[in-house]
Amino acid sequence: MSETTARKFTLLPMLGHTKGKRSAVTCALKCDNACSGDVCNTSSNSYFRDIASATMSRRAALGFGAAGALAVVLGSAVTSPESASAAGLSKAAKEGFGKSKLQFTAIPSIDASVDAVTVPEGFTWKPVIRWGDPIFNDAPEFDLNNQTAAAQEKQFGYNNDYTDILEVPGSKGRRAVLFANHEYTNENIMFPAAMPAEQKRAVGAAAHGLSVVELERKNKNDPWTYVKGAKLNRRYLNSTVYELTGPAAGSSLVKTAEDTAGRYIKGTLGNCAGGTTPWGTILSGEENFNGYFRSPGTSAYDKRYGLTDKATARGWENDEDRWDTRNAGYENEANRFGWIVEVDPFDPTSTPKKHSSLGRFKHEGANVIIAKSGKVVAYSGDDERFDYLYKFVSKDYYKEGDRKHNMTLLSAGNLYVAKFTGNSPAAEITGTGNVPSDGAFDGVGQWLPLVVDGKSAVPGMSVEEVLVYTRVAADKVGPTKMDRCEDVEPSLHTGKVYVACTNNSDRGKKDALGKYTTEPATEVNPRNQNRDGHVVEITETGDQTSTTFTWNLLLVCGDPAQGDVTYFSGFPVDKVSPISCPDNLAFDSVGNLWISTDGAPSGIGKADGLFKVTLEGAERGKVEQFLAVPNEGETCGPIIHDEERTVFVSVQHPGEEGSFEKQHSYFPDYVPAGATPARGQARAPRPSVIQVFRG
Repeated sequence: MSETTARKFTLLPMLGHTKGKRSAVTCALKCDNACSGDVCNTSSNSYFRDIASATMSRRAALGFGAAGALAVVLGSAVTSPESASAAGLSKAAKEGFGKSKLQFTAIPSIDASVDAVTVPEGFTWKPVIRWGDPIFNDAPEFDLNNQTAAAQEKQFGYNNDYTDILEVPGSKGRRAVLFANHEYTNENIMFPAAMPAEQKRAVGAAAHGLSVVELERKNKNDPWTYVKGAKLNRRYLNSTVYELTGPAAGSSLVKTAEDTAGRYIKGTLGNCAGGTTPWGTILSGEENFNGYFRSPGTSAYDKRYGLTDKATARGWENDEDRWDTRNAGYENEANRFGWIVEVDPFDPTSTPKKHSSLGRFKHEGANVIIAKSGKVVAYSGDDERFDYLYKFVSKDYYKEGDRKHNMTLLSAGNLYVAKFTGNSPAAEITGTGNVPSDGAFDGVGQWLPLVVDGKSAVPGMSVEEVLVYTRVAADKVGPTKMDRCEDVEPSLHTGKVYVACTNNSDRGKKDALGKYTTEPATEVNPRNQNRDGHVVEITETGDQTSTTFTWNLLLVCGDPAQGDVTYFSGFPVDKVSPISCPDNLAFDSVGNLWISTDGAPSGIGKADGLFKVTLEGAERGKVEQFLAVPNEGETCGPIIHDEERTVFVSVQHPGEEGSFEKQHSYFPDYVPAGATPARGQARAPRPSVIQVFRG
């Protein structure tokens, strides 16, 4: 083996072990090779199959979850959805989930090597904003070969993930603000090899964070364009100060040499999915923060959060002491990341917040619904193999029109973690994904308390400890280990909650003697070596503040044409688009679910895309592919404006496995070889927010 090859295998331990189009480069840069290391959750929670035969039927559970009155600002659903009634569906949903104005013919699965955005017949696409686009008046035009940190701080960041568009009040649909977070960077394809390492680190750091950018259009039939120098434009950088709220604020567990009060934190990292609140702020989840820190890696807390004593992929610890928690005074720096962030996109002078009341773990995101009681409920998944699903219930109540008050609601409340129980005999959960004899994967569940009424519900741990070391606290109360809970979205039409479980190739592993070394399949996670993932549907008992629920699986994903065992809520498997690795979720105005993927349909050589799923009626479970993204890219942050026949997605990490000198994608500019790029264009992939519309 050559030295170059050996170094590649050292830096990319997932090389040769990823499934389908998932890149070993993505594994290294996005999640610090989480799947190549030991499972973080080694707790001895009871195996689900030990209790799966309990005679607890969802049909015997009490009541039907219903969302309460909800006032939604202009976001993913442009018009305010009607709240679900006690009888079930909203008026719009009863009239037919298929009656959306956004009608299309599903596209076929697209080969992963195709370097193009594929959309349905009759639709076209164009970028809204790209990595490096200048957003301030004094920002320079993007110059791929002459990048600087000072320029990047004034330009749109890299690898945009969660995205939303909120209309500016009073603009009659002609102005809006776009929010996007920037999950991580790939310096290998961003910068020339000759660029000094210190400069690469500085520019890469500036490409992280968040962006808020104003948009404009002539009318609702025109596509959006971003406005350079608009008054609401803002970049959130590693130097941006966030206020820590809730019980962990001021705790000795979050104090550092720079912040001896433990209340103000610089920067946000690893932002993945998010949510838009009913009062018009944006939530963003700090997910794979561990990969940015070098730590002792010896404590149980370090191990539970994946912190290790090895040089990081980006080497920020070489430039700033706080990224190495072995340094005196910075032992707690990693504890200051892993939170839900809240920002006000309509006030560029505001101080963003990190909310400790929602717990600290690898938040994929957080999504809010207002319960019938008026309390705010936020759902969040911990995106790690065998980790958990969480729910936060606010202490105080939502007040219509009182934005200042509502912006405090995530600072105090109760925190819970989910335990699922199936209603099928353990012998029927075979690990193959075959549906049990009752015709469905389903059962009941409990929300187990972690913090209630300001007090710890976990023996031996204080409130501050529960919130800073939430994974450890959850281990102690016995929740259900899940297959990477990613986006968690409550439907504003029905009150039901949808959980995207992306995959878990480590479930049900065996040693040479055939003994399980990891937890085997459970009814809510029904496949061993779960390559393709599934989607859970939860119905709260009573309103969203309930501590019990019923559940079923909406989808068990895969490609039936390739022999995968799948389940589409009873819809014929030969009439669906194959789908694999569900990631981000969204709803259209009539209640259809939309799913973006990260791993490609059936995991075998197909591009990631965006899929519509019908939730009710005769076509429940019908999956239709709307678009596919370019070579080595991922589909993120879907926004469905179906009443305007428009869809937005963030295209992340196109051409991920290339190099600066030999790119694998030229999305979105597609400048031909030998051609001179137009102003602001580049012969390199640029993660972008794109819009798809009739035309």
